[in-house]
Amino acid sequence: MDDPAEVREFLTTRRARVTPEQVGLPAGTNRRVAGLRRSEVATLAGMSVEYYTRLERGAISGASPQVLDSLARALLLDDAERAHLFDLAQAASPVARPPKRRSATGWKPHPGLQWALEAVTAGPAFVRNGRMDLLAVNPLARAFYTELYGVPGQGPNIARHLFLDPRALEFYPDWESSADIVVAILRTEATRDRHNKELHDLIGELSTRSADFRTRWGAHNVRHHGSGFKSFHHPVVGDLTLAYEGMQLEGDPGLTMTIYTAEPGSASEDAMRLLASWAASEPATSATNTTSATSAMREEHR
Repeated sequence: MDDPAEVREFLTTRRARVTPEQVGLPAGTNRRVAGLRRSEVATLAGMSVEYYTRLERGAISGASPQVLDSLARALLLDDAERAHLFDLAQAASPVARPPKRRSATGWKPHPGLQWALEAVTAGPAFVRNGRMDLLAVNPLARAFYTELYGVPGQGPNIARHLFLDPRALEFYPDWESSADIVVAILRTEATRDRHNKELHDLIGELSTRSADFRTRWGAHNVRHHGSGFKSFHHPVVGDLTLAYEGMQLEGDPGLTMTIYTAEPGSASEDAMRLLASWAASEPATSATNTTSATSAMREEHR
């Protein structure tokens, strides 16, 4: 990654997003830039225009936490964006040490972690890294993400499926929002783990093959992905609305355990039971055979 360019593009996109009205400044009629001027950001952050200009040009190494905090407040950064700004400053430091992150290759869950995943029987549970590789799953997660498996030479990867597999347009009813989230996660991880060749190879592949990815990557959006609700259309059991909870694994920096659950008594809970039944009876069914499997399952449950 080109660190000065990353800093410049992040700060300019954040500055362009903030309107004068949002920070109590007059809008005026002769504004040649979107959002705030550099001088306005500098005033709000309590620094000289010259110093802010140097920061925006990428010279962020050595900026103190107080300076970064002031800049975050001036640009109305949320928690994820503030953390990203600090990550950019750390990455620019000549003495910064890259954090140890887990690769998709060579890592296996220890027995206790796999047992914990398999103890979750009411919904999909899985461990992923910042590259969006599925590293460990319970049976329901394997069945839930059936379309991600079976691609020759590739492990299951949520980002690659979402942008390069046409079936993802049906799997994610709100595809646009899902795409925004995945790119924001990858952007966040790319700054935290800037020496990860596998991660940057994936970003290069997606940038080359997907215009939708390139557009979102250029927006420089970041986010923390902890909890919420998502909608899916599974090829076997149909529509699902699921709550999700993501938890960082303290013993494995960079890995996240995610659990999906359906609201008790809902149609999604019924669909999840159907998926569990399918997973138990057809553990090796590939995505190409889901149409016949769907018909058989529906006939069985009439």
